[in-house]
Amino acid sequence: MSALAPYDGVLLVSFGGPERPEDVMPFLQNVTRGRPVPPHRLAAVAEHYHAVGGRSPINGANRVLLAALRAELDARGVQQPLWWGNRNWHPLLTEALSEAHESGARRVVAILTSLYPSWSGCRQYRANLEDAVRELARQGREIEVDVVRPFAGRPGIIAAVVDAVDRGLHELEALGPDVARAPRVVFVTHSIPLTMDQASGPGGQAYRTGHALTAQTVMEALAGRHGRRHAWDLVYCSRSGSPETPWLEPDIDDHLAESARQGTSGVVVVPIGFISDHMEVVYDLDTQAAGVAERLGLGFVRVPTVGTDPRFVAAMADALADHAAQARGESLPDQPVSCGEGCCAR
Repeated sequence: MSALAPYDGVLLVSFGGPERPEDVMPFLQNVTRGRPVPPHRLAAVAEHYHAVGGRSPINGANRVLLAALRAELDARGVQQPLWWGNRNWHPLLTEALSEAHESGARRVVAILTSLYPSWSGCRQYRANLEDAVRELARQGREIEVDVVRPFAGRPGIIAAVVDAVDRGLHELEALGPDVARAPRVVFVTHSIPLTMDQASGPGGQAYRTGHALTAQTVMEALAGRHGRRHAWDLVYCSRSGSPETPWLEPDIDDHLAESARQGTSGVVVVPIGFISDHMEVVYDLDTQAAGVAERLGLGFVRVPTVGTDPRFVAAMADALADHAAQARGESLPDQPVSCGEGCCAR
C-alpha cells in the first residue's frame, strides 16, 4: 500500500505571483478582490514588482520545489501524481484541480507553502480550495480535497534554519570585528492584523506564538552548538491595509532603527515566515530593509529561506504521509489530522 493511500494525487498550493510586467496589476487585483484597497495603494505596490523586473520570483521557486518534492516522493516509492495550483495567479486552483480530475484523481491531499496558522495563511487557502471544488462540481466533475495542517515545527525544518542562522553569524563576523561586536538575530515574518492573530489556531494567537516558538527553538539549538546565547527578536514586514487597523509589530525597518540606537552593530535577518525568496524577501528585506541598515551603519546579512533544502522537502513529505495515515484511521497523537473548526476565523 502506498504511503499516501487513500489519496490518488497530491496538490502543492501556493500564493502565486506575476511573471510579466503586464501581469502585475491583474495579479494585485486578484489578491485584493472584495477588499476596499484604493487604486493608489495598488499602484504603489505594483512599483515594488516593477523595481525587480515586473515579476515575482515565487512561481519559479514553486517549480523548483515541485521538482524537489517529486524527487523525494519518488525516492520513497510514492507513485501518486503531483500538481501545483495557486490562489492568485496561474496555474490557478481550478486549473490544477481540473488537470487532476482529467488524469483520474478523485481524492487529493493538498499541502500549503504557508507554514503557520492564520486566516490568510491557512483558512483562506482552504476556503479557496472549497470554492474550486464547487466550481468543478458545477461542471459535473466531482473531486475531494483534504488539506495538511500547518507543519512549521518539524525537526527537519528547524535543523535547516539552525544551519542557515549559523552560517549567517559567520558571514556577519567576516564583515569585521566592529560589525560582529554586538550582533542580533532578527527573525522576520509577514505582519497580519492583530484580530487575525487573535483568531489564529484553536486557542488564538497561534500565528505569533508559532513563529516565536520556532525562533526560540532555533536559538536554543545554536546556544548548545556555540556554548553562548545570541540576542534575538521576532519582527514583521509587509504590512498593508488601513493605518487605523492595528497590525503585529515591530516593523523590521523600525526595529533596525531602534537596534542601532541601542548599540547593535550588525543583524542576521532570518525570514522564517517565508519558504522561498519571493517579493516579501527580495523587496521588503533585500531592498528596503537592507537599505535602512546601510543608512544606519548596521552590518546586514540575510540568510536564505528553506527553499529546497532536503530536510525541508523531507518534512513536507513526512507531513503528507502523516496526514494520509490519519485518513486511513491510524493513530498519530502528535499530528492532528486537521485544524479545529472555528480556528483561524476571518
